[in-house]
Amino acid sequence: MKLHFHPYLRYKFLNSLFTGMVGGSVFTIYGSLSPSTFSVGGIILALGLMGMAYVYHHLMTLKRFFILSFSAEAVMLLMIGYFLIFPKYQLTALIVYGAYQLSFMFGGYLVRAETHFARKARIMGWIDIAKQQGYLTGLLLSYGFYKALEHYGSADAKVQVFALHMVLLPLELAIIMLLFGAFRVK
Repeated sequence: MKLHFHPYLRYKFLNSLFTGMVGGSVFTIYGSLSPSTFSVGGIILALGLMGMAYVYHHLMTLKRFFILSFSAEAVMLLMIGYFLIFPKYQLTALIVYGAYQLSFMFGGYLVRAETHFARKARIMGWIDIAKQQGYLTGLLLSYGFYKALEHYGSADAKVQVFALHMVLLPLELAIIMLLFGAFRVK
């Protein structure tokens, strides 16, 4: 397996664009959860990150980097699908929260592995620039999306967040396709 730099930059850009777009929506989705849920989630996240750190030495292969990258994207895809099917349930808020916590758990490893496989400061710099450009673009797009919905009469935050997730579904599929293009078998 080989990591291809330019396709990987495109993947990181779109991955971060997704993060920027979805950022504000979680506050609406999480509205039905009690504050203690976030404490428990934080504890589980910390334990998961610690567990991942214990097995870094087994995970630092390009194949495992791809598998865990794909797993994180698959979790996001499933979470979006579940949200679109069951948008109004407290269980949905809990599942969305759990999906993000799981992706953060993967994310701790993925950042370390990315640094390990990039190896050169210049390459790491380009990856970080692509991530920040994607994140900023995602924030700007979500702002414009919400304002456009308001302009056309949809001021209900739950309706806006649902509509955003309709856009996030094809975006996540594109992210997964770019991920496969960035990691190719030799």
